Amino acid sequence: MPRRKVHVVIIDPQYDFMDNKDSALAVPKGNADMDRMATMIAKNGKKIADIHVTLDSHQAFHIAHPIFWVNKQGKNPGPFTVITKDDVVNEIWTPSVSALREHALFYTAQLEAGKKYMHTIWNPHCLIGTRGHNVQVNLNDALQNWMTGELALIDYVTKGSNYKVEHFGGLQAEVPLPDDPGTQLNTSLLGMLREADDILVGGEAFSHCLKETVTQIADNIGEEHVKKIRLLKDCTTCIAKITDAAGNTIVDFPSITAEWVKKMERRGLVVTDSEAFWN
Repeated sequence: MPRRKVHVVIIDPQYDFMDNKDSALAVPKGNADMDRMATMIAKNGKKIADIHVTLDSHQAFHIAHPIFWVNKQGKNPGPFTVITKDDVVNEIWTPSVSALREHALFYTAQLEAGKKYMHTIWNPHCLIGTRGHNVQVNLNDALQNWMTGELALIDYVTKGSNYKVEHFGGLQAEVPLPDDPGTQLNTSLLGMLREADDILVGGEAFSHCLKETVTQIADNIGEEHVKKIRLLKDCTTCIAKITDAAGNTIVDFPSITAEWVKKMERRGLVVTDSEAFWN
């Protein structure tokens, strides 16, 4: 009987998303999540047909980083500031490069029209060429050992290098740009995943890049393939909800993610963990 084709998809397992003291955008329990992923690969490597790793890959000047924006006082926004289309229209926040104002209006309008995440400012993170861009050390060891042991290649998928758009999901940017194929749907990755019998998914953060990657896979791979997706719940963690200075909730990411899981389970996605799947 032919061996099942198990593909592992690891979302943004990078230093800046780990819970290290100097990580730029730490996700709680990120290191433990990736340690479990590393253990799974080490124990079950010979049963894994392919591994895909997405890598958030930014430059400092990016639409989701503070330096891109200024207010009327010439100050940059702080991390977790939410910028709406109305904020741009009313010049509460404007691009620090004035020539980008029309794009900022277009981008925020597209996000709101598509009911995407509200545009949020993050600490500069996963900057190309820095330690923050590196794969978490224990997982990286497991990946390197898998490659040498199985004589195989990791499919590294970079995303986020276009400074004009956010790129949460591993298959396409939040707002794909017609002049940049790198922001458009990754049909090559979809084709590989269609050949899989099981698609195991983990990585950071559950509420953002993992959630969006799985949604993009499910919405484009064909509904009959959604039942192949296995969400490794012990290899991912949500970003906490965002509150204002008074403690009022602005965005409750854990609740939104929990509702999303229920919706995806109705479509066929299976929630499991890095040990239970193999038993």
